[in-house]
Amino acid sequence: MATAARTPVGEGTGPLDRLRALHREGRLAPAYPEVPGLLAELASTGDPAGPPAPDLVRAGQLLARLDPGEVLAEHPGTDVFTVAVTGHSTLSGLTAPLTAELARHGLLLRAHSGDFGSWFRDLQDTGSELYAAGADLALCVLDAHVVFDELPHPWLVADVERVAAAKLALIGSLAERYVAHGGGTLVLNTLPLQRSHARRLVDARSRARLGVVWREFNAGLLRLAAAHDRVHVIDLDPLAASCGPVSEPRLAAYAKVLLGDELLSCYAREIGHLARGLRGRAKKVLVVDLDNTLWDGILGDDGAEGIAAATTYRGEAFGRFQKAVGQLGAQGVLLAVCSKNDREPVLKVLRDHPDMALRESDFVRINANWDPKDGNLLDIARRLNLGVDSLVFADDSAFECGLVARSLPAVAVVRLDDEPALHVERLLADGWFDVPELTAEDRVRAEQYRTDAARQDLQESAGSMEEYLAGLGVRVSFSPVREHEIARVSQVTLRTNQFNLTTERLQQADVRALLDSPGRLVLAIRSADRFGENGLVGAVLISIDEGGGSWRIDNAMLSCRVFARGIEQACLAAVLRQARDSGAAEVHARYRPTAKNRRVRGLYPSLGFAETGEGGDGTVSFRHHLAEESLPGVPAHIELTAEFTARRD
Repeated sequence: MATAARTPVGEGTGPLDRLRALHREGRLAPAYPEVPGLLAELASTGDPAGPPAPDLVRAGQLLARLDPGEVLAEHPGTDVFTVAVTGHSTLSGLTAPLTAELARHGLLLRAHSGDFGSWFRDLQDTGSELYAAGADLALCVLDAHVVFDELPHPWLVADVERVAAAKLALIGSLAERYVAHGGGTLVLNTLPLQRSHARRLVDARSRARLGVVWREFNAGLLRLAAAHDRVHVIDLDPLAASCGPVSEPRLAAYAKVLLGDELLSCYAREIGHLARGLRGRAKKVLVVDLDNTLWDGILGDDGAEGIAAATTYRGEAFGRFQKAVGQLGAQGVLLAVCSKNDREPVLKVLRDHPDMALRESDFVRINANWDPKDGNLLDIARRLNLGVDSLVFADDSAFECGLVARSLPAVAVVRLDDEPALHVERLLADGWFDVPELTAEDRVRAEQYRTDAARQDLQESAGSMEEYLAGLGVRVSFSPVREHEIARVSQVTLRTNQFNLTTERLQQADVRALLDSPGRLVLAIRSADRFGENGLVGAVLISIDEGGGSWRIDNAMLSCRVFARGIEQACLAAVLRQARDSGAAEVHARYRPTAKNRRVRGLYPSLGFAETGEGGDGTVSFRHHLAEESLPGVPAHIELTAEFTARRD
């Protein structure tokens, strides 16, 4: 009897089928590097205005069965993200979407779940999993019943106000306890007011007062995030509005599932964005197509007079998309164009067309040509001196999106279509550019990159690198971090990958703790040149032993925008000179290799450090004996101002 040939795993199947086949054959852990790409494809099939795609959650159910240890045994470099979960109700529906959302951003979830209804005990007890060493996030998922379950029967709005105020004070004190004793970020949430609670009041005036009381209670929760660096509050109201009902009545009554699976899936997506930001993986550049993406119509076929981003119903939808793109650009996201068009007509439209909300000056790079788009994206990344994993690419063409997804999997692809009314939702659904806090440097980043074009012109016209640097007029200020710079220094540790000697990530609270620690220096690098200010572009972290006889450079970081100007040599030369002048006998340093920082492997030896050993994880140790003849000098083309006395103004 004939037998059917066995179909190779994944052949002719979709991404979920591929994952199921890998799981069935016990090969999911060995094939784990494929997972983010498969999940990205699944995520793109969901409703941009609603909960994540159901198949993404199903994939999370498969991945949740994986032992993280199995994945790490196969792929030791996998980034593990530890999450401790507690709450007031049944939260079993959170595990699968949370696993999937983290996995699609390249993070392997290690989860710890508390007992049912144990949120108060878990936050009160500093020995609980929420406080365990290594927990990146502590999720405390609450619902409206934490207030309503404590009301008398029958109740009045005044009772709600009294109990809500007491509960807010309790949550605030527990948040302070976590900040003082926990090591991660505490995630709280606002509590949606359900119709079944509000409608128990029969008069409109009481309902209105209840709405005021409840909104003030939620506003108090949101203010906790402003008060504490390591507290994050997710607003569930907009999620409930877009993801479906807060809960399903039968599951709420019989299983105590007080937040429904769809809402928990949307919550998990927000946690994925937060985790990505905490790991420094926020994207930096939005690259957009033009025809039927930024405007309605095809410029080459319809001419400038035939395209629209206003004046018509469809055109207005494109105009709204342009404004959303511009809003991102105003907050430090770099904007670029990648379009199959002739360059001059594109520039003319961006300069002169009356419908355009975005103009030529809003973009740091415009690649309008007929070359393949994956090659153009590589060119944009190269010219901005960024990795392709910093890019988000938005296009209405399924072919172009598929090409980029296949050839450049590190690029985040926003798959638009022929419905422009959904462009904004699709662009914003994944929060690719979310960061813990905007800094002053963020808001002027686009202008800083635009001035780089003038620097490139100077470099190309110079006869040599020495002549270019001499003409650039580099000025560097190197001194302890000030209070208003803490957020920016944290951001530098999170987002700098290429020139980052150890790639250790610090939250704002971590930076502040270092500043307040005896024997620690957190030094900011600020630069400027003839073309303008570059702002705070790097940092050096130093430990000094109690007697002052030995210094250690814990880490040094520098933005890719100011590479190859000698700034790192100038600052580290100042550190070595200061250590020697203060009586130190030696300075130690270390370098931990990653996939992106190999270009700085030779930095310390180039400054006179001797290698003293290598650890099992590849970390290399160095020592400098501070002999006068071995101290590096400040490059002649740099004007350096260095001080080592802290000022916290």
